[in-house]
Amino acid sequence: MKRIMYIVLFAALATTLEAQAVGRRADVSIIDRDSGTTLQPYYWRGEYWVAGKPGAHYAIEIRSRLGERLLAVTSVDGINVISGETAGWGQTGYVFGAFERYQITGWRKSDAQVAAFTFTDSQGSYAERTGRPANIGVVGVALFREQPPRPPEPPMIAQSPLESDSAEAGKSAGNAARESRSMPAAPAAKLGTGHGEREYSSVTRTEFVRMQNSPDEIIRIHYDSFDNLLAMGIVRRPRPVPQNTDPFPASPEQAYVADPPG
Repeated sequence: MKRIMYIVLFAALATTLEAQAVGRRADVSIIDRDSGTTLQPYYWRGEYWVAGKPGAHYAIEIRSRLGERLLAVTSVDGINVISGETAGWGQTGYVFGAFERYQITGWRKSDAQVAAFTFTDSQGSYAERTGRPANIGVVGVALFREQPPRPPEPPMIAQSPLESDSAEAGKSAGNAARESRSMPAAPAAKLGTGHGEREYSSVTRTEFVRMQNSPDEIIRIHYDSFDNLLAMGIVRRPRPVPQNTDPFPASPEQAYVADPPG
């Protein structure tokens, strides 16, 4: 499949600890842009979760681990972050060079602008406002390796028909089935992603031929407020540290005879 994709013009300079990233072919992290911190992922029942702060701007940071070009079809709340379509694997995405790092900071509005990602209540999220609330609270990255260039065709031999060599050869009969997972219900309003203010973010267009139709890897990171993660048992409430109290604070400690000098 040959489609027009988007390639980042420069790699973001923000650093990400690998321990706070998710993925094998690429490291994916959620960055709180207001504080500059990487949100800690919590692993719970086979899924990764992060706690977002309502009102904060955030970014999806992707760093390729491969020494070749890589396509990242990225979604937020079940919506493609570039086209605004209900997300599917076969849609447009961002192309990364070998070992390249980039922060996706918002919904793409043009080749030069995005509308910033902001953590907001689900009622104010872009998904809710566009009538698609079913998948609020999840970031998805589908990774595809690139089809290598075709080798030169061998010379034709008389009376020896050659099979056609197309980019679609060897494709799977269909998309891999996805396991249905039941998620616990949050006790309070879920956190979603808003359609924030316009920001400068420049990309250019390129062509990318996928090695296969289905993704080489799918990375999912769920998010919600810290209070909701606590209520669902995903994050354990920190134990209070006992204070070292003194029963006789006004009395000096018992003193004894000191040793002589030397």
